Amino acid sequence: MDLYLMPSSYPTPFTLVQSPSPSPSPLCRTHNKRTQHGKLLVFAALSCSATNPTGSTPLNVVSLADKTHQSYPKDYGLQSSVEEPKLDFDSIASRLQVQRFIDRIKALPFRETSVILGIFEQDGCFQTVFEFNALLMALVIAKEPDIALSLFNEVSAYGLVPDSLTFSIMIRCYCEKNDLDEAIRVLVHMVENGFYPNAATITVLINSLCKRGRLQRALEVLEVMGRIGCKPTVQIYNCLLKGLCYVGRVEDAYEMLMRIKKDAIKPDIYTFTAVMDGFCKVGRSDEAMELLDEAVEMGLTPDVVTFNTLFNGYCKEGRPMEGLNVLKQMKERNCNPDCITYSTLLHGLLKWGKTRNALRVYKEMVENGVEVDGRSMNNLFRGLCRRSRKEKDLLEDAHEVFEKMQNEVLGIDASTYGLMIQTLCMEKKMDAAVVCLQEMIGMGYSPWIITFNNVIKTLCVEGKVTEALLVLSIMYEGGRGTNGISYNPLIHGLNRRGSLLGACSVYGAALKRGVIPNTKPQQ
Repeated sequence: MDLYLMPSSYPTPFTLVQSPSPSPSPLCRTHNKRTQHGKLLVFAALSCSATNPTGSTPLNVVSLADKTHQSYPKDYGLQSSVEEPKLDFDSIASRLQVQRFIDRIKALPFRETSVILGIFEQDGCFQTVFEFNALLMALVIAKEPDIALSLFNEVSAYGLVPDSLTFSIMIRCYCEKNDLDEAIRVLVHMVENGFYPNAATITVLINSLCKRGRLQRALEVLEVMGRIGCKPTVQIYNCLLKGLCYVGRVEDAYEMLMRIKKDAIKPDIYTFTAVMDGFCKVGRSDEAMELLDEAVEMGLTPDVVTFNTLFNGYCKEGRPMEGLNVLKQMKERNCNPDCITYSTLLHGLLKWGKTRNALRVYKEMVENGVEVDGRSMNNLFRGLCRRSRKEKDLLEDAHEVFEKMQNEVLGIDASTYGLMIQTLCMEKKMDAAVVCLQEMIGMGYSPWIITFNNVIKTLCVEGKVTEALLVLSIMYEGGRGTNGISYNPLIHGLNRRGSLLGACSVYGAALKRGVIPNTKPQQ
């Protein structure tokens, strides 16, 4: 004989009454005539114990639920047993049935509940709640929580009795929908009626709460977990540590870590990484490094995420050279740096003026085959161009980086071209500057007037007045504006060559455009 629940509004607990087992619905009777279905494949299942581990009466956890009159669908029972069988869905036919059902739902232009239920009925109902749970979990994995909730609301119509696994899946659904208040209500409902979820279900809920900064709610869930005799796992502690650091409670996170170390639960490297990240975000990277040393002493192996946390912390604090020491230690521990490692370090070195060190990191990235993103390349190029004004040997490196950006089409815009042209002009490499200007125009960019003026001025200084006049004509062709700086070096250069007619022509062209040059034609 099954135990049935008569639903009442929250927070009043459900009332348990005895009722004979329900007779199958007509749909199920029709389905029973078909070939016996095998059990369905479920990609991931949240197993739950259906009894109170302490043997006591259900706990009152109304404090977790908001005061609301919402209740769950009427006329369905809660099946309670000592131990739930494990889901073992191995029937190929049934797996295909679930997949076909999900594919048909996804193909619907408008996913109305009535249409979805119609498809469900066409495919036939499931004989057991375990098969029904498999379908619900498959929908959750397929990112269709709304459909799973629609089917759950109609479960009693199919003569099925939801169990603790069913409600655990519902918690997962509400977490997917970011409806965490409703997820907590489901948890309260389970505990009040003797259904106790395991650590996997609690982990999903606590993690969702911590990600959204609702740490107090997460701690309340942890407290309820202790009352029902379910011990927290290291994964649950990791979620709470991240949540504490997320809201700035780094000291509390550190104290919790110390308690975990004294407890029977052994922390893993992610436990330490969560607290290290909290320290790094508040400018305490040295303390994070001390935690790394503690983790290594405990026999834990830091991974790339752990080291990246330190890189981020040191670079934010303006200490990117410490990051180079971390990179050395990382290699000594046979942990391969990834793209985030190099990009973080590269950005930090450039931000704090360590251009040559950044160049070495960049060359190491290229040598190791690590992809350099456009933003990092652009920042490195700009840093090299600025530094090359004083350290001439960096100009060649800047040109190589620019060519690589051109070949890989990485983040080259008008300002990047303009900076390259300006740098070439400063180094008196005018042939390359003119070619770069033409490439820039060919790419559809409109050079700034200061870029044209730099090229014209430098060409005139080098005595290449004819080439400078061609650059001026390019300005005219594009309908670009000019100013006195555009004409002064040309007139001065023509005067030096004794070309009075040419100087007068340029001066007259300027006057036609409403510009009065400071330099005038002279014999």
